[in-house]
Amino acid sequence: MVTTLRIPRLVVAAPSSGSGKTTVATGLMAAFTGRGLTVSPHKAGPDYIDPGYHALATGRPGRNLDAYLCGTELLGPLFAHGAAGADLAVVEGVMGLYDGAAGQGELASTAQLAKKLRAPVVLVVDGSSQSRSVAALVHGFASWDPEVRIGGVILNKVGSDRHEELLREALDEAGVDVLGVLRRTPQAATPSRHLGLVPVAEREPDAVAAVAAMAEQVRAGCDLDALWALARSAPPLTDAPWDPAEALAGAGAPPPAGPRPVVAVAGGAAFTFSYAEHAELLTAAGAEVVPFDPLRDERLPESAGALVIGGGFPEVYAPELSANAALRAEVAALAAAGAPVAAECAGLLYLARELDGAPMCGVLDASARMTERLTLGYREAVAVGDSVLAPAGTRVSGHEFHRTRLEPGAGTDPAWGVVRPGPPRTEGFVQGGVHASYLHVHWAALPTAAARLVARAVRPGAAV
Repeated sequence: MVTTLRIPRLVVAAPSSGSGKTTVATGLMAAFTGRGLTVSPHKAGPDYIDPGYHALATGRPGRNLDAYLCGTELLGPLFAHGAAGADLAVVEGVMGLYDGAAGQGELASTAQLAKKLRAPVVLVVDGSSQSRSVAALVHGFASWDPEVRIGGVILNKVGSDRHEELLREALDEAGVDVLGVLRRTPQAATPSRHLGLVPVAEREPDAVAAVAAMAEQVRAGCDLDALWALARSAPPLTDAPWDPAEALAGAGAPPPAGPRPVVAVAGGAAFTFSYAEHAELLTAAGAEVVPFDPLRDERLPESAGALVIGGGFPEVYAPELSANAALRAEVAALAAAGAPVAAECAGLLYLARELDGAPMCGVLDASARMTERLTLGYREAVAVGDSVLAPAGTRVSGHEFHRTRLEPGAGTDPAWGVVRPGPPRTEGFVQGGVHASYLHVHWAALPTAAARLVARAVRPGAAV
């Protein structure tokens, strides 16, 4: 049976990073939400931070669409899953429109995603320091791939009325619609740090104000009626929505049985990186997912039988995390008892012996520190041995994004063998029920990870 999804949609892209995609995309989401529409927010690529602002703007989970992490075949189903029940979907692109995984053509690019979703593209162009040349720039992007439909341009960082007039005249000559013009507005700026924007959870009152400013900037400077008409011009899609229970069944995972174990998932300001589908898969696998904040909670959730600690910025909060000695002891005790613990990046650092000299949980005999070097990029890896997340030999696509260094970088039983890019190396730790690694993996592409973790979780009433 063919499923037809009729969802108005836009992809917000740019010629390069720094053009204002996040401001425009978030502002559009908030502005259309303010009109009474239910807006589904999406982000191309692996970025965890922008979706937090999207969620603030729409009241719905920000969701990632990443062809490298999940495969091109899941882009449509994951989009349909996230957009269910929405009136409009807005997708923020990544980097420049045609930039994707290094050396792999259009893979994981915004252009590839726009084609897969059959969505019109709104190109956000930094108008500063140019006038008539903007027409050549936009013409090049619009003609590079005939399958990518540039529906119009939003000009950003425009300096004056005269500057706007020159830009509009040039684009009129090129036959490209100008759908909005934005001036510089400091109130809409969002602060950055060593890995990008500061997450919403760390600055929520200010983030609320920033999103409101973005919405007002977009309302004042953009033709929302024209943008809505462009979104409604997108043709129907035939992708069946991704379903976590079906994904588990399709991967051969057994159906849930017995009491529902409690899987504690770290959150709060120090652990803000997560994909919404992970919690959905854990729930479908039979778990009760309970969030906790390692900065504030001195105890793990009651009856916690498994632990998931995702990415974030523990280096910013190392003293506070260290000061919560009661929780660190509970985490160490749960891991020592053999309960499953899945830790990625920030979670890996939290399980280490110390971070920048501050004592952490001590589950792993390793020490972490901040460095000046940014480690960033997609990775291909294989499970070196059996673990709580994957059997030996499992191949995954992942992503690394950090400025810390761990000594040693791998345990006696590593989590992954990274096979590319660069020379092969081992990375991470498998220790009892613990799987800890720098590598971020999207479980929609590895649904059995959730099933394996839940299957090993300690059930309520059982001894830990």
